[in-house]
Amino acid sequence: MRGIDGFSHLLAEEYGDKLDDQGRGYLDRVRRAAQRMGSLIDDILELSRVTRQEMRRVDVDLGQIATELFEDHSRVRPEPRVEISLATDCKVHGDPQLLRVMMQNLMENALKYSGKKASPKIEFGHEWRDGERVYFLRDNGVGFDMKYAGRLFAPFQRLHKPEEFEGTGIGLATVARIVHRHGGRVWAESTPDVHTTIRFTLP
Repeated sequence: MRGIDGFSHLLAEEYGDKLDDQGRGYLDRVRRAAQRMGSLIDDILELSRVTRQEMRRVDVDLGQIATELFEDHSRVRPEPRVEISLATDCKVHGDPQLLRVMMQNLMENALKYSGKKASPKIEFGHEWRDGERVYFLRDNGVGFDMKYAGRLFAPFQRLHKPEEFEGTGIGLATVARIVHRHGGRVWAESTPDVHTTIRFTLP
């Protein structure tokens, strides 16, 4: 896929002036399709890896991971509009690599789906429910109808059109696999155009 994308880019650079508008349009569609397929393959490989990878359990601070991920994102794509609240004291016992992948997928989802708001807000924290510590990541983005909640963590399931939000439909499936491998649960609560909250437990 990267070869197709690379050669398409080279073709556009070297011979773009020899193509008419329709030809350039076709070439652009080839490039975008190759990029989407490349992203999908990468995400499928990641999903497979987190399913098979041997786990190494140590103490991990999810709040620190969330902070580092947001700082990394801000360096690449500054988001001055985002109001973000990240809790401290979110230590769990789990695999540091897998938990970083989990948090990265959650953060990227929250940033993506709240990005069109005038004042995006993202909150990561934890609370106690029936004697169980429950972690959550909440955004004030587009949300979704709860009747589709059962599809949210399945591979290749998307609740929004690709032209609205880019993605492969693998991110939350990866989150679910990682949570389940740690013996936890994950679920979502949402109101359209108000918020989405992803909650999970890690025993």
